[in-house]
Amino acid sequence: MRDSRAARGGWLPRWLWPAFAAPATAWLLAMFVLPFYVLLAVAFGSIDRIFLTAKPAYSPADWNFGPFRTTIQALFTSGSIAQQTMLRTLVYVGLAALLCLLIGYPVAYFIARHTRRTKGFFLVAFIAPFWISYMMRMFAWVNLLQENGYINRILISLGILHEPRLWLTGKPSTVIIGLVYGYVPFMILPLYGTLDRIERSTIEASRDLGAGQIRSFLRVTLPLSKQGILAGMIIVALPMFGDYFTQTLLSSTRQTAMYGNLIVGSIESSLVNAGASLVIVMLILLIFPMLYYLRSTNTARELAGR
Repeated sequence: MRDSRAARGGWLPRWLWPAFAAPATAWLLAMFVLPFYVLLAVAFGSIDRIFLTAKPAYSPADWNFGPFRTTIQALFTSGSIAQQTMLRTLVYVGLAALLCLLIGYPVAYFIARHTRRTKGFFLVAFIAPFWISYMMRMFAWVNLLQENGYINRILISLGILHEPRLWLTGKPSTVIIGLVYGYVPFMILPLYGTLDRIERSTIEASRDLGAGQIRSFLRVTLPLSKQGILAGMIIVALPMFGDYFTQTLLSSTRQTAMYGNLIVGSIESSLVNAGASLVIVMLILLIFPMLYYLRSTNTARELAGR
């Protein structure tokens, strides 16, 4: 009897396997839950009138919701800078994420379906930019987009432009290009992982049933890659929403400011409560697509298990 229990692992204490989650739980509490509570304390706290620094209110009984309500009212006030910045960010992020999908899907499909021996090379090539600082890569784009940079030279030589374009003078297209360049690898990797797991026999079966390449893609490959598309859109859109560095380097004008710039500007102008309140609003807004992604993933897992 004892030997059979040992063979089944019954002699192990019940707390052993849950204990494996203890380090991750402690890390989550120390690096997310505690800082988030400090953020709440700052948002609902006060400002030192002399040094203009935040005075966090760690006790919920002392929380002041006035600055938070003011921030919410500014976001929903028609024509306000906060609302314009919010809407502009939604447009920039939406267009940039869509471009990332349009660029990343063909690349991921090519790597997953049409490379065998060179698959590792292509994956390393797309991961390689992460080895270089994001700031240095954006500075490279500043040089490329200057009036006498290579971008203008190439476009003029191809006849697309007749004179140099001033890319760095507050152009929304420049900010969107920078976002796409910075985050498109995050779209390619989850798409590749999803497409690579699709069984070739499934696609071959659709072709055996008379479907051509285009119909097989539309009826089989594209629906089966839905979770990869959703994951890629979430992965690129969430950091884009809080990005401020790209706009600062490539545009740095109020007409192209994003939500992240609004947060940084509030903190730099000693409106620390407003900056913390903006962060909370951003977290509230971004939690809905995350919940939708988790629900969609669980639904797909349940359907696959049937």
